[in-house]
Amino acid sequence: MSDLGDWFRSIPLLTRYWFAGSIAVPLIGKLGLISPFYLTLWPDAFIHKFQIWRPITATFYFPVGPGTGFLYLVNLYFLYQYSSRLETGAFDGRPADYMFMLLFNWICIVITGLVMDMQLLMIPLIMSVLYVWAQLNRDMIVSFWFGTRFKACYLPWVILGFNYIIGGSVINELIGNLVGHLYFFLMFKYPVDLGGRNFLTTPQFLYRWLPNRRGGVSGFGVPPASVRRAAEDQQGGGRHNWGQGFRLGDQ
Repeated sequence: MSDLGDWFRSIPLLTRYWFAGSIAVPLIGKLGLISPFYLTLWPDAFIHKFQIWRPITATFYFPVGPGTGFLYLVNLYFLYQYSSRLETGAFDGRPADYMFMLLFNWICIVITGLVMDMQLLMIPLIMSVLYVWAQLNRDMIVSFWFGTRFKACYLPWVILGFNYIIGGSVINELIGNLVGHLYFFLMFKYPVDLGGRNFLTTPQFLYRWLPNRRGGVSGFGVPPASVRRAAEDQQGGGRHNWGQGFRLGDQ
């Protein structure tokens, strides 16, 4: 048990809470401690009955059962792997900026979920984070199942197809990819490569809550030079070492 505890404590802070919540909430629903009906996102209950917790619980909840267990475990693995790599790589020492990215993606997904009557938000948020990681490491050659190798920029679309084959919904993965693309475009592509206005800035209260820190482990890929400049210019961001790269599958 001590080894398991040490491993859990080694997970980056924000990923650790997200990962723990994604285990605890489905377990609560599975054990019947709280009815799964109250853990999902229902627009009518959220808007008209003021059940304001639903967007949060729907982000962590997944109906685990004989037909969905493998899909749940695969996406839990993606959450752990790519959120950890992003938090300790591109956002190393900048927890407020990473929290802002998660909040921006989450808000976009909640709005989409309310409009499209989506009850579960776990997979879209995971895919949005994976998409951002893939764009920041787009030229890295990664390995997937059965020894297939391709550039990281194609990984979100490969996983979209993979999740569909094992029982997922293309809509969930597609929305996650589109939200991740929106964040990447507004934060990096549009203001730097296209010379546009910077629409996204981390609020100061997040810096007070999660102050920047120096040191730590970094280095999960080398993004384009324009992306590095954008990250360095973020408010409160400071300079950052993007590292030497990390190949998918290395432990």
